[in-house]
Amino acid sequence: MCGQNYFQKSLSNFTFDFASGGAVRHLADLGYTAKQISEKLTFPMPLEAVKRMLWQHLLDSGVVLLEEPGRGEQYQKPVYTVDHDKYGRTSFRMISPESKTAEKIIWREPADFLAWKKHGGRAEELSLLLAEKCRTNGEKEAYVSCSFGLLRGSSGENYGAVLEALNERQREYISGLLWESKICYHRLDLRMREIIVKLYAEGLYHGSCYFLKLKERIEI
Repeated sequence: MCGQNYFQKSLSNFTFDFASGGAVRHLADLGYTAKQISEKLTFPMPLEAVKRMLWQHLLDSGVVLLEEPGRGEQYQKPVYTVDHDKYGRTSFRMISPESKTAEKIIWREPADFLAWKKHGGRAEELSLLLAEKCRTNGEKEAYVSCSFGLLRGSSGENYGAVLEALNERQREYISGLLWESKICYHRLDLRMREIIVKLYAEGLYHGSCYFLKLKERIEI
């Protein structure tokens, strides 16, 4: 009986995680922050649990990478699916995609960014350059290095200065992610472009942007 109860509890927990995870993933794909997701859910879930699910989803979907882009081999993450038999019974099945090998990239620094740095490296021009690169390269294949986890794990003063420089929604997004204590790489979407340019303008950002299709990397 004890074993059966344990199984039922595990299945119940898994079912809840599966269902709640689906809601978190859906809202994350719409661009919601961890706080906004927590407020949108129709069932109670601790904010820390939302943060964990959000971070895992960003990793699984390739929005965040823990290794530098363009290094070579990449792996797809396991995903779950729901099956229903002819009697309406529900079961969960894990799908483990095969690993795939990505191209190892030999990076080059583009001439337009070299010219930008030579002429003073103004923040307004950086914003336009990044937007154009993402348009040409595609946002899904563009990344920016982020050291937020390292800053948060040090004295905390620099991390506090970074958050203070951002507006409320930008601050809410960055502080709502469970950055690891290492350099991470976030997809260079519009929100991250605005965050990085803002921090750069305040002298609070130093890192790299990667454009995989163009095989270009820049340091800012």
